Amino acid sequence: MTSPVPSWNGSGPVGAEPAPKRDLTKRASLNALAAAIEYGTRLVVGFVVNPILVSGLGGFAYGVWQVLGRLMGYMSAAGGRPSQALKWSIANRQASTDADEKRRQVGSSLIVATLFLPILFPIGLGIAWFVPGWLDSPPEMVWPIRAATGILVANLVLLNFLAVPRSILEGENLGYKRMGISAVLAIVGGGLMVLAVRTGTGLPGVALAMVVATVLTAVTYLFIVRAYVPWFGLRRPSRGEVRAFLGLSGWFLGWRLVIKALRTGDVVVLGIADSAELVSVYALTRYVPETLITFVAMLVMGVAPGLGGLIGSGEKKKSAAVRADLMSFAWILVTVAGAGILLWNRSFVGLWVGPEFYAGDIANLLIVILVAQFVFVRTDANIIDLTLDLRNKVFVGVLAGVVSVGLSTAFVLAGGGIIGLCAGFLIGRGILTFAYPAIVGRALDIQFTGQVGGAMRPAVVTALLFGLGLAGGREVRVDTWLALIGVSIATVLVAGPIAFFAGLDRQGRNRIMARVRRISETFQGKGSP
Repeated sequence: MTSPVPSWNGSGPVGAEPAPKRDLTKRASLNALAAAIEYGTRLVVGFVVNPILVSGLGGFAYGVWQVLGRLMGYMSAAGGRPSQALKWSIANRQASTDADEKRRQVGSSLIVATLFLPILFPIGLGIAWFVPGWLDSPPEMVWPIRAATGILVANLVLLNFLAVPRSILEGENLGYKRMGISAVLAIVGGGLMVLAVRTGTGLPGVALAMVVATVLTAVTYLFIVRAYVPWFGLRRPSRGEVRAFLGLSGWFLGWRLVIKALRTGDVVVLGIADSAELVSVYALTRYVPETLITFVAMLVMGVAPGLGGLIGSGEKKKSAAVRADLMSFAWILVTVAGAGILLWNRSFVGLWVGPEFYAGDIANLLIVILVAQFVFVRTDANIIDLTLDLRNKVFVGVLAGVVSVGLSTAFVLAGGGIIGLCAGFLIGRGILTFAYPAIVGRALDIQFTGQVGGAMRPAVVTALLFGLGLAGGREVRVDTWLALIGVSIATVLVAGPIAFFAGLDRQGRNRIMARVRRISETFQGKGSP
């Protein structure tokens, strides 16, 4: 029997004055659209800018830039993650009308950001000094790398404070208010990086371009928040509130380290255990699969604040239904895109930067499987964030991170290269593949055995389509962009219906279609956000 599709409209938390009813489906749809526009723009910008960076910086410096980006991700945890804690705290309290409490949350986030400065600066200076040696840099590159690292550290310090307006906007489920503006900012940021390369400023110039983009983005979000968030402001919190916020930030800090180890630790391991040149090959082969992770993550993050309102209100049944639909959407995207990547990534990399930067078919397959695995892990991780109970999530994540980095390092040092790297991370992340659904199940009253049983049919279809994609990718090539675009569209048109009808049961298909109809009504102007 098909269960009814739940409403996404939630009531406020117990004890709070109820906020006016809002169409969370419409807001989720608009947030997802805004995220898709922003991401699509960033994808185009990256498509244009990365070859310019490769040719302008050279293979070694480009590999160094990739490693520095990952190291900065780890370092961001040393800032305490107050903006992330602020976002999810506001999302959980979305239905509350206590404006002063929210303003005190903002005050707590700024205090926590300040408290972490004495930790952030020494770590940054240490990384800036030692990273050239870690990467076996030639003498002429030592100080440019140190300068670029120092600038990126300054950018992290700014982000800890300047990300507050964006956290407020997204926490209030109003991310769609930046629609189009964030896309323009992405273009400006890419243009600044190209300018840095063209003027010969090298790695320090590219890093400085990121700082300028950070400031422009923060100023823009400040204006948007002041226009659309009536309660926006700052209040002095009590010591107890600061301590509570600091504790929550600490868990987000731990999770930041975990997620960076799981998502970007591969590049750091490869750069240190092998070479920066191999990092370039890996990063460019992984470019299209990596865009899939970001795309799905942005869609989930667009829906998440509304789901946070349901979880904060204790509506477990509705929350479980939304989670099921998110997983179905994510699975369809991952399966269809993964089959296409296995078919056409060799041709894409060859046309884009040259066939010498393609890592090989087996490496390509393992990268796609890593992406698919991570998408589901990240989706459940975001749902756990909304409960504000991160203890078990972080502890299990640390275990998975240690196993992933340890195994992959051993495999690379043993000569496994990119294939060994992927194998190590697949095994380590496998811990989360089972643990996070169990944690979500306990929070939302979903049986783990039911989740495993429900995943079997989609898994078989994914394996079939991935196998066909791998076999076809070994036999077929295209040598023009027009042909690549054409065959990619054809692949989606063929694989999409197969995944939808073969991978989902009737109830799942009905639920997805009901969501699609509601989203369609949203963009026909029915309902108010």
